[in-house]
This record gives sequence, C-alpha cells and structure tokens, in this order.
Amino acid sequence: MSIQERIEEQLHKRKEQGNLRYLKPEVQGADFFSNDYLGLAQSLELAAIVAARYAALERPRMGATGSRLLSGNSTLAMQLERKLAHKFDAQAALLFNSGYVANMALIAALAQKGDLILYDELIHASLREGYRLSFADRKAFLHNNLADLEQKLKSAQQTHAGGCLFVITESVYSMDGDNAVLADIVALCNRYGAYPLIDEAHSTGIFGHNGSGLSCEMGLHHHFTARVYTFGKAIGAHGACIVGKQWLIDYLVNFARPFIYSTAMPDHTLVSIEAAFDYIEQHPELNVQLKQVISYYHRAVEDLQLPDDVQLICNQSPIQALVVPGNERCKALADALIRQKCIVLPILAPTVPAGSERLRICLHAFNTVEEINRLVAQIANFFA
Repeated sequence: MSIQERIEEQLHKRKEQGNLRYLKPEVQGADFFSNDYLGLAQSLELAAIVAARYAALERPRMGATGSRLLSGNSTLAMQLERKLAHKFDAQAALLFNSGYVANMALIAALAQKGDLILYDELIHASLREGYRLSFADRKAFLHNNLADLEQKLKSAQQTHAGGCLFVITESVYSMDGDNAVLADIVALCNRYGAYPLIDEAHSTGIFGHNGSGLSCEMGLHHHFTARVYTFGKAIGAHGACIVGKQWLIDYLVNFARPFIYSTAMPDHTLVSIEAAFDYIEQHPELNVQLKQVISYYHRAVEDLQLPDDVQLICNQSPIQALVVPGNERCKALADALIRQKCIVLPILAPTVPAGSERLRICLHAFNTVEEINRLVAQIANFFA
C-alpha cells in the first residue's frame, strides 16, 4: 500500500465515523464558541492602544529574526517577562510562542528517565505531547479523583523511589469547564513529595486578582513547581509563559528545545500581551459582566427539558457543556443552532471519548440576554 493509499484510507475511515475535520469559512452570529471570554480579541479600543504602543517603540520589528538565544531577544521581551512574573507572583517568567508549545516544552524538559508523571485523565493534548517526548513513565488518574491519585502516589513511592514524581493538572478543564480540586491535589503532593504542575490556560485573565489565575485566587500558587499561562484565550492575544522559581526558568532556557530552537514572538505580540493585561486591570467591569452572563445562562437553562441521555453541565467558568452522544446527532444540533445564528461548534470523538460528544458552549462578557434566550430556545426546539 502506498503512502497516499494509506492516508486516503485513514481519511475515509474518519469520514465514515462522522468526525472528519476540515477548515470551515467564518460564519456570522452570536459567539458561543470562541475562547475570547472578555471580548479583548475584538476590542477596537484595545486594538487602538496596541497600535499606539507599537508605533511608539523606538525600533519596532515586524519579526523577531531568530530565537531568543540568537538574534530574537529584546529589552521588550525581558521587560514583559519581569512584568508577568510580578503579576503571577513568581520569581521569574519565560515566554513561549503558544500554550501548546509551553506545555510540551515544560514536561519534556522537566521529567527524566526514572521519574513518574501522574496526570489527570482529562488534561490537554499539549501536556500529553510533553510526556510522550519525555523519558519518564506516566500514569493517568481518574478526573479529580483524590482517592485514585493518592493510591498511585503511594504506589510510586515503591516503584519510583529514586525518581521525581510529577502531578499534572489544569485549573479549568477545557471540555467540561469544571475546576480542578487544587487544594486537595496540593495537599496530596505535599504529603507524598510530588511536584505539582498546572496549566492555567482557561483561568488566565478571568480568575484571580487582575487575571492572575485560579491558583493565585486560591492562594496556592507557590505550591506549584511550574505554572503555565496562555494569552490566546481571555487575553485576546497569542503566546504563553511559564512561571516559577529562577532555577526553573534558567533550566528551561538551557534544556527546553522548543524555546531554544524557535523564532521568538514579534514585538507586536509582546505589546499586545502587555496592553491586554493593563486593560483588564483598568476594566474590572469586564469580569463582572462575564459572571453576570454565566449566572443568567444558568437561570435560563434551569427548565430545559432534555432526553435522558443528554446531559447539561453548568460551571462557574465561561465553559458550559451539553453532552449529546453520537457524532451525527451532536453535529445536527450544532447545525440547527448555527442556522439560527447561534454559533456553537460540536466537539466530536475522538477529541472526546465516544459517547461524550458535546456542544462546548462558551460564554462571554459581551453575550446579551437576547442571544442567550435564543440559544436556549433553539436547544429546546431541537429536542421537542
């Protein structure tokens, strides 16, 4: 079988399963699908601030021209890292081109042969990419299941006595939108001498003082060996950073291959990140509005009549979910909503396990009462 035949067979199989991915043209309607939780990505006011700051740079560059260790470093990047370290109450910070790259780089560089990685079964693909690239052993624990995590930590004290134990969690999980049980996870890590690592992707900008994340909001941030913050969601920009002790950042500069060998972010992105965090600090009403939208949505769905196999998942994060088993059925509901100008995209197997296909309903500070009412009414009509 040729490479083309093999690939075409794989694509055909995916098409038969109803989960063939393809790029779709932009559609217009009420946004219930993007990660732009605070609306910063579309803020004309913030865009004007970024443009003015970029124009004011003494020597603005269109591109970074190389990796940070070659020609790509700048005073602008180093100043931003110091500002981010202060914002997240850490000794130091290191910028990366995306959250995916930051997670992958962190795990691959930190975990070594003889170590064990224990990870929540629902962690993001980027974290999984990291443990695949490391030489460490790894085991999943059941989602937010403290008994399962403790059992695996106890066992690891015998099986990996000479290595380091790492526990990977997210603050807000991207598919269900629920929070990790951070206080209990930290307590277990402290008890068994494990090093907790956290991905704050979906809490950056919307939890904690001025968007410093869930671990900071809970006063647990200093317990984490490393924290990853991303800027492509509520911050409305691009890129990410890892924060922690200075020794961690020094180590990543020397051993994190995606950092060492990637061209750095351009000046415009650095300016955008700084301006967005300043904007959040100056506009606390955005997070107030987001919380009001979430509360209204919860009230609006209280009386929804749904089939027995359809599960409504409500959270205090912007991410809500409606589990609609079956790829075709889930896609049909999404298509019906899009026709009514409510843009919600289906999350299908294999992105989520078969039988847990869902609509991932993202709420935003800018969603209106009318939009939410229309969304809920159309969901009710579909199942009527």
